[in-house]
Amino acid sequence: MLTTLIVIFIIAYILIALEHPFRINKAATALLSAGLMWTVYALLSNSGHISEELAETLVNTAQIVFFLIGAMTIVEVIDAHNGFQVITDRIKTTKLSTLMVLVGTVTFFLSAILDNLTTTIVMVSLMKKLLAKREDRLFFAGMIVIAANAGGAWSPIGDVTTTMLWIGGQITPVNIITNVFLASAVNLLVPLLITAYVLRGKTAEAPVAKIMNTKSSTTPQERNIVFFLGLGVLIAVPVFKAITHLPPFMGILFGLGILWLVADLMHKNKDEEHKDHLSISHALSRIDTSSIIFFIGILLAIATLEHSQILKSLAGWLDDTVGRLDVIVLLIGFASAVVDNVPLVAASMGMYSLEQYPADSFIWEFLAYCAGTGGSILIIGSAAGVAAMGLEKIDFLWYLKKISALATIGYVAGALVYILQFHLMH
Repeated sequence: MLTTLIVIFIIAYILIALEHPFRINKAATALLSAGLMWTVYALLSNSGHISEELAETLVNTAQIVFFLIGAMTIVEVIDAHNGFQVITDRIKTTKLSTLMVLVGTVTFFLSAILDNLTTTIVMVSLMKKLLAKREDRLFFAGMIVIAANAGGAWSPIGDVTTTMLWIGGQITPVNIITNVFLASAVNLLVPLLITAYVLRGKTAEAPVAKIMNTKSSTTPQERNIVFFLGLGVLIAVPVFKAITHLPPFMGILFGLGILWLVADLMHKNKDEEHKDHLSISHALSRIDTSSIIFFIGILLAIATLEHSQILKSLAGWLDDTVGRLDVIVLLIGFASAVVDNVPLVAASMGMYSLEQYPADSFIWEFLAYCAGTGGSILIIGSAAGVAAMGLEKIDFLWYLKKISALATIGYVAGALVYILQFHLMH
């Protein structure tokens, strides 16, 4: 059974990677692989808790999907109201290298406040307002993925795996911020400087305003209200979670409800044509449903690898074969580029106990860095990458050729910085 599950996942992975040559939508591949893997697991497994495992997987998947739908809808509402003009009007530089440094820096710090998924959605959407050339937007989207994952790794609320370690008691907020910040900064700084050097001398070409925007023109006051309220909702989600202890998707849906109410009241006296284009219902119709379905399929497929103990066995094998903690965690980071970092971190948390390694030990902080940033190496290795892939229709092989090497260099450089820093401090 285990071999069959691994073979199905590998074949699905290849088909997803070669989506364009095969002309098979990655969402279809993800759903098919999820269905096959759960069928094999149900028929051949000796587990008597498959229904409970599937229910647990469904809950975890739904939470992420609901959050993604809410965040993408809020971004679409801001876009429909030309809200991003609040930012684009303040960006005066026409140099691509300067813009890249600015975007990377903003993404890095914004990701620590929001989370890497929401930040990626916001920043990739913003690039559509600043850059006309698709090749430029793709390059910026790739760097946004690196910056968002690097920014999320040093904050307890910036990445789902870091949040898992925080809730589990493996790390504390002050220590993860102070001890991992430098490594995360280097993770972004190295590829950012390389990219800025490559882009030197090139100018940014702004997109031509779309005719459809004139039909749904909004006042500066309406743009400001929707932009700051929408951004405020996204920023308030971690605060909502900290106060209520409810999952983030409840905060994003609650905030979407507030934005929906304000938008309806703001446009109640407008004619139907304008109201329809500016409504939340229209924004919901504009979100990329295909990427959401792909997200559902890939999470369900990976869940079978977790429940069948394949991931835990892999972690155990690494422990027995490699032995060195720093190398093991570094390899886990590389593995997170291929499979989702959530089950990998969950398996690692199950392998090593707090009695063996107390809170804020080397393994937990290094794991937060590696699992959080290793996903940047391949575009399907993180939620941020999957979101960018859907928003800009990024081809897997394009990312592999153009971004993966930069992400790998940054990942290794940051890891070396953390190891050196740890040994100097201890």
